[in-house]
Amino acid sequence: MVEENSNNTPIDFIRAIVKDDLKNGRFNGKVVTRFPPEPNGYLHIGHAKAICIDFGIAAENNGVTHLRMDDTNPTKEDIEYVESIKNDVKWLGFSWHDKLFFASDYYEQLYRFAVELIKIGKAYVCDLTPEEVKEYRGTLTEPGRESPFRNRSVEENLDLFARMRAGEFPDGSKTLRAKIDMASPNIHMRDPAIYRIRREHHYRTDDKWCIYPMYDFAHCLSDSIEGITHSICTLEFEIHRPLYDWFIDQLKLESHPKQIEFARLNLTNTVMSKRKLLELVKNNYVNGWDDPRMPTLCGMRRRGYTPEAIRTFVESTGITKNNAIFDLALLEHYLRDDLNKRALRAMAVLNPLKVVITNFTEDKVEELDAVNNPEDADAGTRKVFFTRELYIERDDFMEDPPNKFYRLAPGREVRLRYGYFIKCENVVKDAEGNVVELHCTYDPATRGGTSPDGRKVKGTIHWVSATEGATAEIRLYDHLFIEENPAESDRELKDSINPDSLKIVTGIIEKSLLEAKPGMLFQFERIGYFCCDPDSTPERLVFNRSVTLKDSWSKIQKKGQ
Repeated sequence: MVEENSNNTPIDFIRAIVKDDLKNGRFNGKVVTRFPPEPNGYLHIGHAKAICIDFGIAAENNGVTHLRMDDTNPTKEDIEYVESIKNDVKWLGFSWHDKLFFASDYYEQLYRFAVELIKIGKAYVCDLTPEEVKEYRGTLTEPGRESPFRNRSVEENLDLFARMRAGEFPDGSKTLRAKIDMASPNIHMRDPAIYRIRREHHYRTDDKWCIYPMYDFAHCLSDSIEGITHSICTLEFEIHRPLYDWFIDQLKLESHPKQIEFARLNLTNTVMSKRKLLELVKNNYVNGWDDPRMPTLCGMRRRGYTPEAIRTFVESTGITKNNAIFDLALLEHYLRDDLNKRALRAMAVLNPLKVVITNFTEDKVEELDAVNNPEDADAGTRKVFFTRELYIERDDFMEDPPNKFYRLAPGREVRLRYGYFIKCENVVKDAEGNVVELHCTYDPATRGGTSPDGRKVKGTIHWVSATEGATAEIRLYDHLFIEENPAESDRELKDSINPDSLKIVTGIIEKSLLEAKPGMLFQFERIGYFCCDPDSTPERLVFNRSVTLKDSWSKIQKKGQ
């Protein structure tokens, strides 16, 4: 039986560790977690899992979560990324309250920590070039060699480090390295760099510093400074944990967080590497970080994903130490489930075929009632407008239909959604033989979709008035990559991109959609879920397809039962 918290949250191994620490009085009964992104890109769905874990576990235990920007690399970081990170965390439904921090706030303190390591003989200034450092480091099967500068005196190291800070040496000419063990089986413990010389403008500290701490050094000490109790991170940091502990132990710091690692979130037909995402943006393979095909949270938000759907999906994936790749269909399943409850219904025709109702008065406009959302009784109804000329989907008509085709065909009746029965009487073609128009009759006694004489029709199709409707740009998005695991592909990133990841069509939309505002969510009946795009204006309406109506994951589940 799976143990649960009082709020019915399953006890995974991280929650079990935290629960045990609280029971034993470790960290004085406090839980302080942190979400520490580097502000060098936009957050993606993988970060959503870390956010949910960090903020969720703290909240469950009356703790707090810090949002800290680990901004130690001025060449890649920018205030644009900081603001986007803050927006995404808020959008997901979490708050750091007044606990917003920056590693750059601690630069002076980190410098003093480095000086202290020099004084106790645990750090030295090294003149090896990056290539020489790599050569001296050794391999996974062979120990490294000590730097010829490893045994400099404390006094010389203090002098050189102060001069590094003062800007006396060229970029890359010296580094400050920890003095640990060049024969360690863990290659990260072989005298790793602590500081490097880099004359780069920092978005927060301007040009005050020309030396910057390395991530492994700044990260653990920032955790300690802030009094973090549980430093929760993904599995790639497991091998860094001995170094995390080493810095804190050598400096004899009072606050020593516990680092715990979990398997990161991976999705099929998706890449999560910031480097590869940046490549997509810089090479214009996508239209920016918020392109709805991107796995970035801003891209998913623009596509119409909801924070509720993402949180539910993240929870469903569990917390383990086993790396796995989850089917994108599972995420789409939770999105459909959420949008089904909240999205307003509307009718739109994406591949229009004109229909003329020959027995309907030419200038007459008849109002019909349509349900806004059958899943939400409070959503009410709206008016749709029935006129002599309509548009239906071209796929809803076949001149010579096969068996089990229950839509419109010559001599056949179908039900118009919220409207009447119509019967195809005549097919109009152009000179090349293409169907361009249908002439139909309607039965006025079937208003609302039922017949007083009890006759039945098997097909119901959607439609839009040709005169009362409007046109809109409809962006049909699909997964960005052809391959299930593009990160493991031997092909260039651009060669793995799905050529059908975006199709743009001009659709005919019902009149109610003229009131759509950016961010509003709709189900275009029988087609899919759509979101009004930020590019949309009253003069040029734009809708992004969030997800189709077909739920392949539900079918997979049913097949496996």
